[in-house]
Amino acid sequence: MNSQLLTGNEAIALGIVEQGCRVTTAYPGTPSSEILAGVVKYKKRLNRDVYTEWSVNEKVAFEVALAASWTGLRAAVAMKQVGLNVASDPLFSAAYTGVKGGFVVIPADDPGPHSSQTEQDSRLLALTAKVPVFDPSTPAEAREMVKDAFELSERFKIPVILRPTTRLCHAVSPSEVDESSTSGEAPPAKFQKDPTHWTATPKLRYKLHTELNQKLTDIAAEFSNSKHNYIVDAEAGGAVGIVASGVAFLTAQQALTELGVRVPMLKIGTPYPLPTSYVESFCALFQTVIVLEEPDACIELQIPNRDQVRGRLDGSVPNAGELTPEVMFSILHKVFSAAGIQVNASPEDGELSAFIKTLSLPVRRPRLCPGCSHRSAFYSMKRTFGPRAIYPGDIGCYTLGTNLRAVDTFVDMGASITMANGFFQANRLAGDERAIVASIGDSTFLHSGIPPLINAVHTGARFVLLILDNHTTAMTGFQPTPANDYLADGSEAPRKVSIPDLVRACGVEYLKVTDPYEQEDFTEILKEAQAYAQSPEGGVAVIIADRPCVLYDPSPVVEEPLPVIVTDECDGCRFCTEAFECPALILRPDGSRVDIDYKICIDCGQCIDACYKGFIVPKVAEMAA
Repeated sequence: MNSQLLTGNEAIALGIVEQGCRVTTAYPGTPSSEILAGVVKYKKRLNRDVYTEWSVNEKVAFEVALAASWTGLRAAVAMKQVGLNVASDPLFSAAYTGVKGGFVVIPADDPGPHSSQTEQDSRLLALTAKVPVFDPSTPAEAREMVKDAFELSERFKIPVILRPTTRLCHAVSPSEVDESSTSGEAPPAKFQKDPTHWTATPKLRYKLHTELNQKLTDIAAEFSNSKHNYIVDAEAGGAVGIVASGVAFLTAQQALTELGVRVPMLKIGTPYPLPTSYVESFCALFQTVIVLEEPDACIELQIPNRDQVRGRLDGSVPNAGELTPEVMFSILHKVFSAAGIQVNASPEDGELSAFIKTLSLPVRRPRLCPGCSHRSAFYSMKRTFGPRAIYPGDIGCYTLGTNLRAVDTFVDMGASITMANGFFQANRLAGDERAIVASIGDSTFLHSGIPPLINAVHTGARFVLLILDNHTTAMTGFQPTPANDYLADGSEAPRKVSIPDLVRACGVEYLKVTDPYEQEDFTEILKEAQAYAQSPEGGVAVIIADRPCVLYDPSPVVEEPLPVIVTDECDGCRFCTEAFECPALILRPDGSRVDIDYKICIDCGQCIDACYKGFIVPKVAEMAA
């Protein structure tokens, strides 16, 4: 036994391996990405036989794990919160059919949001799907809840959700790890046919629904005595009580310490189904009860009598955004002031507020990395088609193409292609023939881009589709895609999928594969693709911008570096810093000229084309002159 510092995601992964889970699947997405990587790490350290898979999308991941559960094995699936939308179809169905081996679903929520298109609450989706939820506050509790979730799943034959949030996923805390422990012998996989569950018809689904409702009633009763639900400072008494869950519980404790106030606080670790009688008996003790939870109202919604309850629904707690320490301090200060409870400080003159003001830094928006091939592709697109073209974008690093004015929309995974189709059909009705150029990454194309491309080809849409193939899932940590030759645990893939072959199989007739670093050639191909799309026999024209991510595989640049300098003629016009936006191009504070930050410049030479005045040149050429 030894003590190790683990992130929340690593603690969850360790719990998965410790509890004898045999199949773990996932699709990468912040803040959940490190969970499967952690399972790979701990299955090797603990010498456990666990199948791990980076699936092509969350629906696939869910169903692979569900099938393993139906054979009697313990299984888990991890994703970010919007991934649960993709997996919602099998989630709702699995709640009815039930499971055999323990099945834990781990959607990581992103209050804020920090790296997502929504800050939706997975607990509310679980409420709609009628699937129980554990809501951990610390990495250690998350690890413990993995055990309890598997056991609950097996007792009630139901999928169980473990819902961490960003702060927990990335928090670090010490944990005791016994690398000599064993999980006991897992039962052999054995799928038993059961038409009353696995192939249930609508009539049987009604019966399964009534059984599901009874399961939830029984689970709620069990949760009334759960060790994850307890009262802190019960003896404090007073007019105000707090109900809190997840990370908000810890943040509230911190704020109470700073305010110098002790009030009873009910910690809820099982927000659905809520043990309502237990919660109501607590609420009845106070004139005011404030409910603190993220990112939305789940516990609050389930409290039958909310006469004295305050929270997100009545505006006492902001109905959007993360409950940061500053926000929590302000919420509780207002509640206590209204109740006549004396506090140590106010948000205006508190030490915390004063300290935070000293930390203010200049705002710098996210940008593509130095040498990123997406930047070269977007720069060529913008120069070729100009500001009048419509540029539907997608979810990934290349969403940052919006900074370069080469991405006009992003909705969800795969939407660039469907939006391009929709824009074309709408513009066709209006007689508008402007160029439509969609962009999507290789992993996102494999995730959700193939059905939209088939649809666009079949319906006669005409636009240019740029597949930005950087050979990996870069934004979330270089996870492999089906186009790679290795699997989640680093082993060799039996075979890999060809993106060009998939594109052709979708019915696309115009397909070119090219290197976006070759900007002159790339620009000519863009023009050719647009001409095809607008021709009488045209359709969707696909260009695959093929170059590895410079962080994942820098070898092409290392083997053929092209160092550059900025000549003395530079007049600081800002064109290169704004139109190309490489972080290595630095405008001097006085605006007189641009310099190159050689600490981060990777010598790709792409910025040569970014200066139309010719003031960025190869270093060799300058030395020769």
